[in-house]
Amino acid sequence: MSKGLDPQGHIAREGSLARVPHAYRPVVAAARDRLSAVFGTRLHSAYLYGSIPRGTARVGRSDLDLLAVLHEEPTDTDRADARALDEALDKEFPQIDGGGTLLVGHACVLSDLERHDLGWFVACLCTPLLGEDLAEFLPRYRPDSLLARETNGDLALVLPRWRDRIGSADDSEEARRPLVRFMSRHLVRTAFTLVMPRWNGWTSDLHEMAEAFGGYYPQRAEQLRAAAVLGYAPRGDRTVLTSYVDDLGPWLAQEYARVHGVKAPRPDQP
Repeated sequence: MSKGLDPQGHIAREGSLARVPHAYRPVVAAARDRLSAVFGTRLHSAYLYGSIPRGTARVGRSDLDLLAVLHEEPTDTDRADARALDEALDKEFPQIDGGGTLLVGHACVLSDLERHDLGWFVACLCTPLLGEDLAEFLPRYRPDSLLARETNGDLALVLPRWRDRIGSADDSEEARRPLVRFMSRHLVRTAFTLVMPRWNGWTSDLHEMAEAFGGYYPQRAEQLRAAAVLGYAPRGDRTVLTSYVDDLGPWLAQEYARVHGVKAPRPDQP
């Protein structure tokens, strides 16, 4: 059986509350209680994702990743409330190094347009924390070209926004470090899903992703290995960011479009 797949060849759901390390259980309990308090009856369900439910979080270095599904589409007020929740949890619990709460509407998760992106994310990468599990209403997913295209086939649209973020960031190590972490992770995951159908499996480990990619694109393997390291232990190096938007990113976007095509456009797409 290929890595990360069930006996039928579908991507197995990763993570569970049972795998949450002991040090993070108070954080998860507080997040659960506060999500309910902040959103009340507007909250349909909530999920935990990332290294904490996978059991691989590192105390003081890993972030807290939450997804809140609301019965209606989130408002600007909802987003402000989520940011305040994130900031309060980060300040209160030294176990985490930041975090973020994604907000989405119930209908969006189950829409045809999002079936192989947000829907797959909920069904395969998210651990239920509160409410009804929407995975019950979603299909099983295989590591195929359709999934590759709809999850990461929009890199060409992302890169101009990255250039703007780099250009507007303060000229400091502290300001650039989160950009390096975020962009490194995004590029490694995109590179992995480029080869995912041929590799025929799933992993969320950045180092394993880089190695899988390197088996098919040896000329770019060292770049991806370096990006995987920075995804876990970033340093605020401007030359790294420049290389992402001027070299690795454009190449990867072009190759992705050649192999899998371009992600279906979204209504709010510029």
